[in-house]
Amino acid sequence: MISRTMVAGLCAVLLVLTGCSRQQSDWQKTRETNTADAYEQFLKKYPSGEFTAQAEARVKELYEERDWQKARDADTPEAYQAFLKQYPEGKWTEEARIRVENFTLAQAPGAAAPAGGPASAGAGTGTDAAATSPTPTPTPTPAKQTPAPAPSVAATPPPKSAAGSYGVQLGAFKSGPEAAHKHWVRLQKEYPALLGGLSSKVLISKTSAGQLYRLQTTGVTEKRARQICSSLKAESQACVVVPPRQG
Repeated sequence: MISRTMVAGLCAVLLVLTGCSRQQSDWQKTRETNTADAYEQFLKKYPSGEFTAQAEARVKELYEERDWQKARDADTPEAYQAFLKQYPEGKWTEEARIRVENFTLAQAPGAAAPAGGPASAGAGTGTDAAATSPTPTPTPTPAKQTPAPAPSVAATPPPKSAAGSYGVQLGAFKSGPEAAHKHWVRLQKEYPALLGGLSSKVLISKTSAGQLYRLQTTGVTEKRARQICSSLKAESQACVVVPPRQG
């Protein structure tokens, strides 16, 4: 009786060990294949196994990487917004938010606003001048004749050169200024020749979604600003040229 019980116990142990060995072997093969289909097949075979949690996590990562690549290939605000809706707390969530914000900045009528500012001021001055023009000039009374002073010509200051007054926005972050600083450090390490000699600053702006921390570098010429953005965009990095403020 005892021997039968021992044999049954040994058989059970062997079955467990065989099952574990097979599961480990299948897990190793799945990791080597490293595709979403392979992990899903593994999960169907071992829905509550030793490696189930790892397989589920890897499937999510692979799907996010696939959808992130699709969003990058499309490179439109709609594509990034759709990605954010699907992955609000994923690996690429912060980068997607940066790109959406940069699209918003690029499409905003900021470049046209400075041109309109001085024009409006000029219109106001013209209105004031027109309002005072009907005032009759009083008839001068006979007085001691004094030589009229020579008309003074106001020197018109030369227009400010735009050289060195451009900037570049490299990202916009919701989590705080620390994220912006970390992004700047990473960019400098990856592109030392492109960003060498430049310094960064973080501007805080309020939007309907809350505060945004905009990472910018300023004090460059328009030519260099466009060169920086062209090079970064070729590497799939967010970048927007920021023109100088006028007025």
